[in-house]
Amino acid sequence: MRIIIIGAQAAGMSVAAKAKRMDKTADIVVYEASDITSFGACGLPYYVGGEFDDPSYMSELTPEDFAKKGITVKTLHTVESIDPAAKTLKVSHDGKTFEDHYDRLMIATGGSAIIPPIENVTLNNVLTLKTMNDGLALREIVRTDAIQTVTVIGAGFIGLELVEALVHLGKTVHLFEREDRIMPEAFEPELSALLLKTLEDHESVHVHLNESVTKIEGEHTVTGVTTSHGHYPSDLVVVCTGVRPNTAFLKESGLAMLQNGAIRTNEYGQTNVEHIYAAGDCATVWHAQLQTDVYSPLATGANKLGRIIGENIVGGQKAFKGLLNAAAVQLLSVEAGRVGLSSKELAAHNIPHQKVILTDKNHANYCKGQAMLTILLFYHPDTKVILGAQVFGENGGAVHRMHALSVAIMTKLTTDDLAFLDFAYAPPFARVWDALNIAGSIAK
Repeated sequence: MRIIIIGAQAAGMSVAAKAKRMDKTADIVVYEASDITSFGACGLPYYVGGEFDDPSYMSELTPEDFAKKGITVKTLHTVESIDPAAKTLKVSHDGKTFEDHYDRLMIATGGSAIIPPIENVTLNNVLTLKTMNDGLALREIVRTDAIQTVTVIGAGFIGLELVEALVHLGKTVHLFEREDRIMPEAFEPELSALLLKTLEDHESVHVHLNESVTKIEGEHTVTGVTTSHGHYPSDLVVVCTGVRPNTAFLKESGLAMLQNGAIRTNEYGQTNVEHIYAAGDCATVWHAQLQTDVYSPLATGANKLGRIIGENIVGGQKAFKGLLNAAAVQLLSVEAGRVGLSSKELAAHNIPHQKVILTDKNHANYCKGQAMLTILLFYHPDTKVILGAQVFGENGGAVHRMHALSVAIMTKLTTDDLAFLDFAYAPPFARVWDALNIAGSIAK
C-alpha cells in the first residue's frame, strides 16, 4: 500500500508514525513544502521571549530520523493539485513538476496567518508568528535597540502570549482588538475582564478595544499605526489575527469544505472522498459534545486525530471520541483555561443551560501563595450535566482544575457529582472543600 501524506508537521507525521507501526510494509512518502518537519508552533512566543534559545526544540525530528523508521520525507516539495479519480497528485520541486500516485492520501497542509486588509501591511518590520522562520525573524529583530514600542494586532492566544514575551523583554506594547474584549472567542466576558485587568496593571501594556488598525505608517519601515480612533508610534507590528487553512490547491478536488476552506472530516478523519483523510489546521475535527465536525486549529486535536488516522489509513476503523476545545493561556502573573461549550456555542445549538460563577481560594490561608480562583460553569438546568467550564487564577491552580473539568465534561458528570468528587487534599494544594466542590454545590 502506498500512502502519500501532504504536510510533515504535527498531524501529518503523527499519521506517518502510527501507520508505519501498524503496517511495516506500507510505502509512506511525505511531501513538505518547507524545509522544517515535526514543527510545534505553540512554542514560538516562548522562543521569542527567551524561555529557551535553541529553536530545534520546536522541531526535534528530521527527515533522517524518519528515514530510519522507513518513512520517506521530501522537503521543499509542494503539491500543486490532486486528482482523486486517478489517485494522482502533481508535485513541484526545484522548478520541475512531476506526478505521483497513491492508494491512500492524507492531507495535513496546516494553515497560514491571516493578514487583514491593512494599508501598507507589506512594510519592513511587519511580521506574523506562525512558522519557524517567523519566530527566527521576530526573535532577532525584537532584541535590537531600535525596537522599543511594539504593536500587536489581535488579542487571541498567540497575541496574549506574545504580549507576555514582549513585557519580559522590556518593550512597550500596544495591543489592538477590534472586538469589545480580549480573547472574545475563547473566554466569557467575566474571564476576559479578569485577563484585561492583568494587562492594565502593567504600565508598559496599553490595550485598545473596539479599535482596528487601518494603516501602517512609514516609507519603507514601520514608524507607527493609524487606527479607527487615532495614531500611535510603533517600531514593529506583529499580526496575530488567526489562521486560514492551506487548501487553495484543492479547489477542484471535490472535497467538501467549510466556508473558510477547512476540509470537512468525520470522526474517523475521513473526507467525503474515498481514501482521502485530513487533519490539523487545514481541516475540521470531531467535537465530542456536539457530535459533529468543527474548525478548531489546536495542536491537541491535530496530534490525536493524526494518530487515529494513522490506524485507519491502513485498514483500521477507530473513531475519535472528539475534542472539547480545551485550551489554556499563561499571562504574566495569571493563568486561565477553558473547556467544553461556551455561551455562544450553547445558544447557537439551542442547548438549555444555566451559569454559575464562583470566586474562592486556591489553598489553605496558612500556606504561601494563597490566591483567588474564579470558576465559571455552564450546566443543563434539568439534568445538571456540566456543559462547559472556565477557570482563572494566580500562582497556579487554575489550569490543573480545568483538567479535572475536562474529565467531568467528557464523562458527562453533573454538578452534584462535582460537589462531592474526592479531590486530593493537602494545605499547599487545596482546601478540604476544593473550589470545584463548592462550584458544584452552588449550581442550582
